[in-house]
Order: sequence, then structure tokens, then C-alpha cells
Amino acid sequence: MKEKYDFQEVEKKWQGRWAEENLYAVPDFSDRPKYYCLEMFPYPSGKLHMGHVRNYSIGDVVARFKTMEGYHVLHPMGWDAFGLPAENAAIKHGGIHPADWTIDNIDNMREQLKQLGISYDWSREVATCHPEYYRWTQWLFLQLFHQRLAYKKQAAVNWCTDCATVLANEQVKDGCCERCGAPVEKRELAQWFFKITDYAERLLKDIDLLEGWPDKVKIMQEHWIGRSEGTEIDFKVVGHDEVITVFTTRPDTIFGVTYMVLAPEHPLVEKLVAGTSYEAEIKEFVRKVSNMSEIDRTSTEMEKIGLPTGAYCVNPVNGEKVPVLIGNYVLLEYGTGCVMGVAAHDQRDFEFAKKYNFPIRVVIQPPGENLDPAAMTGAYEEEGVLVNSGQFDGMPNTEAIKAITEYLEQKGWGRFRVNFRLRDWLISRQRYWGAPIPIVYCEKCGTVPVPESDLPVLLPREVEFRPTGQSPLAECPEFVNTVCPTCGGPAKRETDTMDTFMCSSWYYFRYTSPRETTGPWDKAKVDHWLPVDQYIGGVEHAILHLLYSRFFTKVLYDLKLVSMQEPFTNLLTQGMVLKDGAKMSKSKGNVISPEDIVARYGADTARLFILFAAPPERDLEWSDQGVEGCYRFLNRVWRLVAPLADTLNSTTGGAPRAKLVGANREMLRVTHSTIKKVTDDIGARFNFNTAVSAIMELVNALYQYKELPETDRDQGVLREAIDALLLLLAPFAPHIAEEIWEATGHTGSIHSRPWPVYDESAIKEDEITIVVQTNGKVRERLLVPAGLSADALREKVLGEPRVQQLIEGKKVVKVIPVPDKLVNIVIK
Repeated sequence: MKEKYDFQEVEKKWQGRWAEENLYAVPDFSDRPKYYCLEMFPYPSGKLHMGHVRNYSIGDVVARFKTMEGYHVLHPMGWDAFGLPAENAAIKHGGIHPADWTIDNIDNMREQLKQLGISYDWSREVATCHPEYYRWTQWLFLQLFHQRLAYKKQAAVNWCTDCATVLANEQVKDGCCERCGAPVEKRELAQWFFKITDYAERLLKDIDLLEGWPDKVKIMQEHWIGRSEGTEIDFKVVGHDEVITVFTTRPDTIFGVTYMVLAPEHPLVEKLVAGTSYEAEIKEFVRKVSNMSEIDRTSTEMEKIGLPTGAYCVNPVNGEKVPVLIGNYVLLEYGTGCVMGVAAHDQRDFEFAKKYNFPIRVVIQPPGENLDPAAMTGAYEEEGVLVNSGQFDGMPNTEAIKAITEYLEQKGWGRFRVNFRLRDWLISRQRYWGAPIPIVYCEKCGTVPVPESDLPVLLPREVEFRPTGQSPLAECPEFVNTVCPTCGGPAKRETDTMDTFMCSSWYYFRYTSPRETTGPWDKAKVDHWLPVDQYIGGVEHAILHLLYSRFFTKVLYDLKLVSMQEPFTNLLTQGMVLKDGAKMSKSKGNVISPEDIVARYGADTARLFILFAAPPERDLEWSDQGVEGCYRFLNRVWRLVAPLADTLNSTTGGAPRAKLVGANREMLRVTHSTIKKVTDDIGARFNFNTAVSAIMELVNALYQYKELPETDRDQGVLREAIDALLLLLAPFAPHIAEEIWEATGHTGSIHSRPWPVYDESAIKEDEITIVVQTNGKVRERLLVPAGLSADALREKVLGEPRVQQLIEGKKVVKVIPVPDKLVNIVIK
């Protein structure tokens, strides 16, 4: 073993050896229990960043640990390869084709991952832009189409002005494109949707099955799905054949309605103002409000603005006419796109009514009180008794909710409804670099699915990349013009491509059968490996990717294509990597290149720092000193073992437990205590930082032990401790552990060895220090034999001269022994 640690030589050697031996290739089936460990696959941007390093290092520790524990571990990697950046690069740097740009980036990032020593089974690599992959993305689209879960409709959609494409609601943040930050506006376009709303109830209910998910992610999904129980109520529009239908969770307040507010985009608005003096002003207001973000429109700080339409509707329960307005705070996407104004019992309505001088009518009185509308300074939103509510007067409002709903149903004026905030998933994108939607349009046959035997519908190579507002495919006649599969006549292909979240909603199934040609996967293999046992990725995907994946899995389950209803059993959402308190980004100039760290310190140092610096779920502050510290630690491990290598090579067997005393017994205890600590930290809690800390403490103990004269040192104890150190270190720093393992006389990869098992008897201390208290105050500390019973501990402590001095002349009322901890003597 060389005297100096040369990380470049060591890492190159073992990466080459692992590849030659195909160490990480995993067979499809095994007698061992399966374990599917998966990190969210990356977009091939060309360079790994430290967030990638953190994500994949965490996954690699889990995969290596589970392998050493005896599991049959699947640990694959692939590429979420479609998407706008590749196409935008083609536009910006003319001559670079998105396919070439993407493949070059994949090659570069694959090499970076291999340099980090991640234990991926590269034989299972997939890329969503390969025809053999997106063939099955298209096939899955057709399955949803045949189940009437895929449909096309004209809709107001989010339009990114820079990317020149439609965005799903989830991709709009604060009124801007999540990807590029450009303003988002509303446009009317014919778009393809998936009916995720058909699964809203199941997606919500089955959150209870996700016991291994962080609570914050489950809460985010619950909020996004947004289930609410309430009542739909029909208000007839005066002078029109139209009806305004309101969804409310407070039907008990219906007698207090004094106005109605529609969302500016509500389809009735145009009809109500057509030909009236309000028309021009309303249209301008609609245009302005439609381009505001959802967050701005629902903010409590935003001024609530309403405009009259000149129309009135009739409250069905009392026959009163109430004015109809449009308001900037009402959203078409929520409920039915309109709200009834109950100023006395909703604070938002109260403020709106005060601003525009609408009546405030109290219909719920607090118990024992009599609210005066003229004296109210805010809405009364608590429980009470109904007043001014016809036959329901005197009824507690909690009971009136059901009673009034039943009354409305009897009269045909309303009905009980469950409403969801969730809206159908918009998958159309007006860009080139995505999976083509396998649909053709025929004047005779209408909308026709491409036959499965004709898949994949290939992306043409020769297209012009210009952000025009429609897909570049629309200007490619060789692609557009085709033959109708039904009648054989001329037809046109759909030129929109699919949202890339479609590709990532099923990739984890494909890893089980990456080269399957008769279907998207082999069901026996999917049923063996799925669900994913541990999924790892950023919390930013809590809604989009994770919700879509859950939806997809439930659809596939219903189609009997898979046997599980949830895709991911356990979820770990790692924090961000920060520099100077801010997320690393090129614009801030605070990016740390993984390549630079690996070149300067080695992959093992980069991995160790990223795992040691913070618990995985928290943000990690980058520290150059922390990286240096991890590098020094690995050098310290090397220097510890290097002079002992020859001796260790000639030492066999473990330590004879019964004969060990003193420092030898203590070294054995520290070794097995560390095994227990690291095993629990990785396996039960994912506390990688404290696991590394425990390994560092073991190294400190070994340095002290090594300083003992050889005659006082037990070689079996030393060998056992060094072996344990290397096995514990292996998932964190795989290269150096492998090198020292070989240098100390072992054959075969350390990563194929069983995880060390701690010996409980070795952990027990021969003597321990206990606390002696009088009346709860610490007075002494005594060294006593470990494991004494309560009676034996009482007798031992009371017999100690120092304790007898403490209680001399005092009356002992009670002695409370706590074995291996303390004895409290109550005296008077």
C-alpha cells in the first residue's frame, strides 16, 4: 500500500475495474428480497451541478447499503431528454440540432456520473427522446385516448411569450414561466388534456397510503387536489334563458346574498353585456385581468375591483333580484367561476360590499347576541342561529347547511356537490422537441388515433426552429401530410407534441424492461420490482411530477397493465445546495463546478462532503473549508491503515471476546457501537451526516489505539475495527474503501461484502459512570459495574464511603435507583 493517498490513481483504477467486471449490473430476478432505489432522472443540460451530486450521492449510499444488507437492488439511470432548452439552443445557436445537442449533453453527463463512482446499472439506461422510448409514450397516450381520458378542447391557456408555447397551470409561478421567467398571458387554443380530474378522489384518498412520504409533500398534494364539499345553487338570470350556477360551502348563508360576482373569463359575461353600454368597459377589464397571475388575483393584499354588467339574477329561496358583477378576484378555474356575495358572513365579501355600497344582511346571529349590520366592522364568520331565513329561522347554522341543501334539491334549485381545485392536465405543447401526439385528422373520419402498429410517429429531422406560436412540425409538409388509417384518404397529423411530464410519468416502469419491444415493459418484471422502494428528488417536483406519476400508475392499474396503485413507497426530498445563503445559479455567479471539485479533491471527497455537511432534507451551505476537511479525513484514513497494511494482511480471524480487557475491550466496544450507530443512521433515519460523524469518531479511536505498544494491542481487535471502518465507509467513499480493502488482504469487491452486524455483548461496557443525587441534586459520580439490577445498584451506592458522608446525620426517606443511569436519595 502506497504511503500517500493518490485519489486520481485510485478512482481511475476502480472505476475501470467496476466497469470491466460489470459489478453493478443486476439480474431481473433473484431469490433475495428486492429493493428498487431511484433518484429522479435529470434533464441533460450538459453539466452536472452540486444539486445533482447531492441527489445521486444520497441514492448511491442507499443502494450500496441495501446491496450489502443482502437485498437484490435495482439502481438505474436515464435522461428526461425532451424539452424546450434543446430547441431554444437550436434557435439561439443556428445549426445545432436539438437531437445532437441532447445526445452530446447525455454523453458528457454520463461520464461525469461515472467519475463520481455512482453504482448505476448502465445496461438499463434510457433516454426519453429515443424512438424506442417515445414509441411507448405514444402507445400510452393511445391507451388513455381509448379510455376517453385524453381529449381535445378549446380552452383559455397559459401562453409563455418567450418560449412561444402553452404551459400547464403548475408551470406558472407568480404570473411568469417557471422555466424562463417571461410573462405569461392567456390565449384561446385547441389543446389536448388528460382527465386527471376523474381520479381526483382516489388521488386524495390514497395519500393515506403514502406513509413513507414527507408530511409537507402530502399536504402540498392535498392542497393542490383541493377537495371541498358544498352545494351548487342555480340563480336564473333576469331577461335571459341563462342560469348562473354557484358552488358554495355555506348554503346556510343563501338568504344573505345581496350581489353576485362572475369571473371575467366566465362564458356568460360576453352574453350578458352584448349590445349594452357596459360592453366596451367590460371587454377591456377582461383583457387586463386575464393576464394577471392567479396568485395576484387571490392575494389578500390586492385591491378587489368589480364592474357591473347591468344584469340581475334571482335568488331562488326568496325571489330577490341581485345585481351581477364581474370581479378580478374570482377565478374561472375554481368552483363554477362565480361567487355569491354574502357581505355579513364573509370578510372578503364584506370589504367588497362596503366599497361598492351593497347591502349587508345578517342571517346568522351569534348565540345570545343581536348583530346590527350598520355597526359591523367586519364579517361574522362563526357559528350561530339563522335569522332572516324564512322557515329556517332559529336553526343552528351547522344544521341548516344540510337542511337548506335538501330543500334546494327538492325544489330543483340546487344539489349537493363535491368540488375539486384540481383541473385536467394540459399536455399540448406547440414545440418540436417532444413526443409527437399520435393523432391524425381526416375530413371524413374526424379525429383518428394512429394504429399501434404504426408507432412510433417519428420526429422529422429537417425542421426550422422559429418560435412562431405553433409547432415547427406544422411547417413540415412531409410530417403533416399523411393518410387516414380508417378510410385511406388524405389526412393531417397533429403537430403539437406532448408535455415532457408525460415522458417522466412512466420512466420508472421502463427501467425494469429497457429493451422490451413487444410492450412498454414486461409485466412480470414490473410486478417484481415495483413499487419503487425509495425515491429521491427535489421537493420542487411535489406537485407536477409526483402527482402525474401517481395518476398514471392508477390508470395503468385500472387497465391491468401493472399490479400496484402507487408508484413510490418511500420518498426523500433533499434540500438545495446554497452558496453564500443563495441557491447556486449562473446568474448569481455562485456556481461550484463538480468537475473542479473532483479534479482537485476526488469524487470520494465531493461525495463525503455533500453527505456530511447537512441532513439530506435540509438545505446545505457550501463550504470550501468543509470540503478541505473531508479531504483531510480521507487522507487520515489512508495514513491510519498504510503502515498497518502488511500486518493486517497476515492477521486472520476476529477478536477472542472473553479474554479482552482494558483498551482492547474498549476498542471492540467502540467498533461495534459505531456499527450500530451507522446502521441505524443510514437504514432507519437517513441521517448520513451523523453516520459520517460516527465513522470519524471511530478513526479517532483507532489512532489512539494504534499508539499503544504492540504488546498491549490485540491484532484481532485491530483487524476487526479496520474492516468495520472500511465497510461502513464504503457507501460514502467507494473508491478509497475499495482500494484499502484490497490492500489489507481481502479478495473480491468490498461492495459485494455483507454489511457488518454489531455484537450487542461487545457494546456493553464493563463499568459505567452513574450519577448520585440527593433530593434531585447531583452530588457525586461513581464508577460501577454495568448492568447492575436496581437492588444491587442501591446496595452498591449506599455502601460507598463518599455517599455515606453525604447522608450522615440525615434520615433516608427513599432511594430511587435507575440502573446504568443514576441513584436519587431522598433525605430529610
